[in-house]
Amino acid sequence: MKKHSSLLLFLIALFFGCAGPAQAAEKHHAIAMHGEPKYPAGFLHFDYVNPGSPIGGTLRLSDIGSFDSLNPFLLKGVTPRGLSDVYQTLLERSRDEPFTLYANIAEAIEVAPDRSWIAFHINPKARFSNGTPITAEDVLSSYETLREQGRPNVQLYYRKVTKADILSPLSVRFAFEEEGRFEMPLIMGLMSVLPKSELLETSFDKTSLTPLIGSGPYLVEKIEPGRRIIYRRNENFWGWHLPQNKGRHNFGRIIYDYFRDDDVALEAFKSHNIDARFESNAAKWTASYGWQSGAEYKRSTPKLSIPAPMLAFVFNTRHKKFADLRVRKALTHAFDFEWVNANILHSLYKRTHSFFENSPLAAKGIIKDAERDVLSPFADELPEAVFNDAFSLPKTDGSGRARVNLKIARQLLLSAGYKIKDGILTHQETGRPFEIEFLINNTDYVKMISPFQRNLELLGIQSNIRQIDTASYQNRLTEYEFDIIINSWGQSLSPGNEQAFYWSRNAAETPGTRNYPAIRLAAVDAMIEQIATAQDRATLVNAARALDRVLLNGHYVIPLYYTDEKWLAHWPEIKLPAVPSYWGTSADLWWYEKDS
Repeated sequence: MKKHSSLLLFLIALFFGCAGPAQAAEKHHAIAMHGEPKYPAGFLHFDYVNPGSPIGGTLRLSDIGSFDSLNPFLLKGVTPRGLSDVYQTLLERSRDEPFTLYANIAEAIEVAPDRSWIAFHINPKARFSNGTPITAEDVLSSYETLREQGRPNVQLYYRKVTKADILSPLSVRFAFEEEGRFEMPLIMGLMSVLPKSELLETSFDKTSLTPLIGSGPYLVEKIEPGRRIIYRRNENFWGWHLPQNKGRHNFGRIIYDYFRDDDVALEAFKSHNIDARFESNAAKWTASYGWQSGAEYKRSTPKLSIPAPMLAFVFNTRHKKFADLRVRKALTHAFDFEWVNANILHSLYKRTHSFFENSPLAAKGIIKDAERDVLSPFADELPEAVFNDAFSLPKTDGSGRARVNLKIARQLLLSAGYKIKDGILTHQETGRPFEIEFLINNTDYVKMISPFQRNLELLGIQSNIRQIDTASYQNRLTEYEFDIIINSWGQSLSPGNEQAFYWSRNAAETPGTRNYPAIRLAAVDAMIEQIATAQDRATLVNAARALDRVLLNGHYVIPLYYTDEKWLAHWPEIKLPAVPSYWGTSADLWWYEKDS
């Protein structure tokens, strides 16, 4: 009997892809990428909400451009803002932790100790907006559809699933391939769930202005194609009792009006036809809202506690002229950030000094022993500065003359084999003049490039700006056909598999990735692997700092600027919680309340 019992247990473990008792798992209300969740089982609400916020009112927001699709799960088409409130994911992310997900559609989860699989147990109360229960078959069908027809990044991740099984009408289990598996349970937890019946009946891969059925707190009430979309709060939403929804999704209606021009959208706000707007233009934030004249609307500047995007001039090192580190350092010295910040950016920004700026992941000061240990095997391919110096960017007095920095730049270019001939910087061996084309699709960048061009001209470098339409620009980026672009890489407090898409040697050789500089270093690949497989926070932080140090000292980009706050203008009846999340603030946290 004992033999038969053992055999039965083995077959059960084999069927579920487990290795036996060592793979047993308990049910949990949350999963953190590293460490323990902040909020215990039975918590009442997130700390960054107002749990007593009133319900009702209308929030009128704006966006620029247009929309032609209501399917946010495809790369095709342009979707309107706000659709994320129509759909729900298996688990819900908190915004005051690096990466932790809480029970949502799935009321409980089981995870293998080695993260080789995760099982989601669906809340029996979970319903789609048409009242039908959410089942394991809906989850499996959503996974299969998104894996085959969803956005490219979603397809990439979901293809790491080696097996998907329905365990019961309300339970589904996903097993993962070994590479990158530590993050996969959380990635699957962020999967949106759609009805199987609709997926079978709908041409999912075609854009449509008919919304898919969701299970979220809002419904699409009305659209004026390309011009306006109105969302209505779903009073029958099944999840109002869940703690993560306490104090959120308070407006009875949310309206997005679309404008062709941001200046027109700004005037619509000032005339009180729009209730709130985030501003990203420093000149407008400083001068266009009439703060000095006692305007009735308010300004809020909630702090951000997430890594600031790396906005930067990007060198394409596939081109020989940028392959030399000395050339890249020289051009970095030719950019006068202090003058640009004072004269163009209204001194509202800070200089970016890290690919993980404004976070504990940023490399600061001289290299730490733990970073040195992981980078030492790659010393032969790395600049000595990685191990010996604290990274810093050149500074000026902001006068625009930058004589000292330009002198350093000339010396670097001379050492790289260039000389001035008839006022033009020329390579001594090839006789070719040094010429640069700045490729852009955004007119605002011209103001940033023009003062840079003046300094380049003093070095004998000829340059021009080429502005092209968005589609042509994307095609050029996909094939890496550019000299210098301005690009932005966003990061999170829990970086993972996406770093390979940004910086790996494989990405450098693959069209359509975001390794625009063509970084090809074994050290970078090794740090990416450590980040993706880190099983504790300390290991991840150390690997991220080491990666940051290598990227910075390679001078693949000229870092530009960031702000550690959001700029929000809003009318007095739109209220915000007192405590911002790591992401600052967003409309799902606000409420409507007239001052008495």
